[in-house]
Amino acid sequence: MSRMASASAAIQLSQRLAQSGITDPDVLRVIAQTPRELFLDGALTHKAYENTALPIGSGQTISQPYIVARMTELVLAHRPTQVLEIGTGSGYQAAILAQLVPQLCTVERIKSLQIQARQRLKRLDLHNVSFKYGDGWKGWANRAPFDAIIVTAAASEIPNALLQQLNDNGVLIIPVGDDSQQLLKVQRHGEQYSSTVIEAVKFVPLINGDLA
Repeated sequence: MSRMASASAAIQLSQRLAQSGITDPDVLRVIAQTPRELFLDGALTHKAYENTALPIGSGQTISQPYIVARMTELVLAHRPTQVLEIGTGSGYQAAILAQLVPQLCTVERIKSLQIQARQRLKRLDLHNVSFKYGDGWKGWANRAPFDAIIVTAAASEIPNALLQQLNDNGVLIIPVGDDSQQLLKVQRHGEQYSSTVIEAVKFVPLINGDLA
């Protein structure tokens, strides 16, 4: 795909997301200017601007652009300064967030994916991202608290460590469930938490335990 064709396709994708209900102009702008094909293997780059999830190896996927935009929009509504992402994956969600928040921390349990994502973000000249190789269920305690935490894989239940690493009034955006999953927005109020169901989703599972 030529650079011009890629740029045109990214703009068209952004326009389709707006028609699908994404309203934040900054999210739409960044989607339109980010080359999604950079985050895919060569054999799949022709599908880069389809509104669909795609495989990235190691049993993982790059999320559907609508879901990336929706989760980002939910995070930005709280004007966060420091955000934690659980599940770096291809790095696409991180690339979108890094253009919209001052500081992003991201955790990935598969070393090969983390290495590739770091290279991609460097190529895009995004330098406000800190990477950690670790178990996402545990978050990143020594960088906490976070104004927002975004989880890009489905947990069987909400990890308590992530709730504890939220700032007061901070939000956790997380898909929860096994066969049937829902995207939740959880907000901290002191030692209390309120939860809102956003919509039904389908993510790969958030693995707990040994690193890959």
